[in-house]
Amino acid sequence: MLTQVLHYFETLEQYPLQRLAILIGGMLIFWILEGAIPLYKFSFKKSRLAHAGINLVFTVIHLVIHSALALLIILLSDWCKANEFGLVYWAQANILFTIVITVLGLDFFGGWLVHIIEHKVPVLWRFHIIHHSDNHVDVTTGLRHHPVESVVRGLFFFLGIWATGAPMYAVMIFQTLLVFATAFTHANIKLPEPIDRMISFVLISPNMHKVHHHYKLPYTDSNYGAIFSIWDRILGTFSKLSVNRIKYGIDHSHYNDEDENLGKLMTRPFKKETAV
Repeated sequence: MLTQVLHYFETLEQYPLQRLAILIGGMLIFWILEGAIPLYKFSFKKSRLAHAGINLVFTVIHLVIHSALALLIILLSDWCKANEFGLVYWAQANILFTIVITVLGLDFFGGWLVHIIEHKVPVLWRFHIIHHSDNHVDVTTGLRHHPVESVVRGLFFFLGIWATGAPMYAVMIFQTLLVFATAFTHANIKLPEPIDRMISFVLISPNMHKVHHHYKLPYTDSNYGAIFSIWDRILGTFSKLSVNRIKYGIDHSHYNDEDENLGKLMTRPFKKETAV
């Protein structure tokens, strides 16, 4: 049974339609929950579907880019295996420990580290601002990344594989977890505060990530994690803010009025006025 499960995840990268089905399934679950237990009642510029349509364009492009990088991911993982390079080989980890090292390592490099760098390096912030410009954060916001940012995130993902020596089955387990975590943390759902707070001690909870989408500093520059909250807590980037005070968008940018203009969202990062 275990061998079959590992084989499934090891080869999942070769089946983009299955990966897409997992993504859509995860988003659909939280899309339904948003309608049942919304955190905020949004007044969309046009409609909920129109808002989702813009974000799904970015999502599809993001998936195409990362599918194109799949061969490099496989080659890098195979190189690590052939050369016994990376934490999982140096630690002589068993299967369970290999998965733990991989998930934690990729969450750090491809989640927390790339995210904080995108906030601190002005040229990268120009592209990441597309994600923050959404004034109605919901499950569709999760993969609202400019194509250039998608490539940058891919590079840090490579770095995580190189550092951990992650085998493909562990890489795909992480990516599957990330799909659901991204949908969960961005979803416009209302959880009881005690439950959300308990979740946030280990994982990124919806309310914890909503703080990151608050339009004002210093909250925008906090809570960078993707799956686990430990990186923010131990590296000093954790913050709290009542959901009653959260307002989405950017406090210094024209993007707030153009958050559903696909053409301008694609081209604005190349204009100087978008720099911090």
